[in-house]
Amino acid sequence: MPAILYLSRGDVEGLGISVADVIRDLEAAFAAKGRGEVEMPPKPGIHPRPDSFIHAMPAYVRSSDIAGLKWISGFPDNPSRGLPYISGLMILNDPATGVPLAVMDASWITAVRTGAATAVAAKYLARREATHLAFIGCGVQARSNLDALAVVQPRLTDILAYDIRPEAAEAFAEYGQMRHRLRVAVCRTPEEAVRGAELIVTATPILKHPTPVLLAEWLRPGVFLCTLDFDSSVTPAAFEAADLLCSDDVAQLDFYRLDGYFRGVPDRIGDLGDIVAGRMKGRERPDARVISINLGLALEDVVTAHRIYQAARTAGAGRDLEL
Repeated sequence: MPAILYLSRGDVEGLGISVADVIRDLEAAFAAKGRGEVEMPPKPGIHPRPDSFIHAMPAYVRSSDIAGLKWISGFPDNPSRGLPYISGLMILNDPATGVPLAVMDASWITAVRTGAATAVAAKYLARREATHLAFIGCGVQARSNLDALAVVQPRLTDILAYDIRPEAAEAFAEYGQMRHRLRVAVCRTPEEAVRGAELIVTATPILKHPTPVLLAEWLRPGVFLCTLDFDSSVTPAAFEAADLLCSDDVAQLDFYRLDGYFRGVPDRIGDLGDIVAGRMKGRERPDARVISINLGLALEDVVTAHRIYQAARTAGAGRDLEL
């Protein structure tokens, strides 16, 4: 059996892969999905603790001939233990033989590909002239989403940040100011952040029985809202007020409905893959309120991991392990 390449988190981060490259990879993958060239079952999961999850996320992108699986967990109490909320491993396989090619840390992949997927959605659904971006939840995903949105929204000037932990919002504010030279206002309430924004990202922990706070009347005409936390932040009335609802994967969203999520979300959702592939229209009016429900997809992980694998082989990074 051939050796497997092992890449630690430090190995992955040290390759210097750009967010812009990941955005381009994901845009191509979503187009392939819209053309029916992706095999990706809804992710099965186990839930050892309340509001925790451990998911298996397999995908095969036929047009690129890339196959793999991510084994990823989210435990909301972990930060109080000094551990990350999200952790996991990524496995790439040889599509011709099924033999594992690489095992790598999935933390960087999950963070960066999630932001890149938001950027792909924004490219097709947000107004390019938007200047004010709000975050509800200011952890790792806020940073990666800001990095990615700064690539596709060149006129950004202001960030509005809210987190139930003021210290998290303050740390994120410093990041936005130092990394992107943007004005960042730390807001005292979600309403203060959302009412002033043309772009909104909600990035709080995913809860089975949430108490969402984001109201319909806070959403200004022309807004683009991307939810990374299922329906944990956005009220049913706010979803209903959207002129266009879409998801990165409608089939997976319907799968989650069967498990009790998205009960207040209308059943009129378009698929981002269809929009990127040109099979469905995206934003049609500048004043339309658009919401994208981004669940996080295995196709995003495998194409990002494939780029990492190629870069690592070129750079001689990581180490080979015998099975």
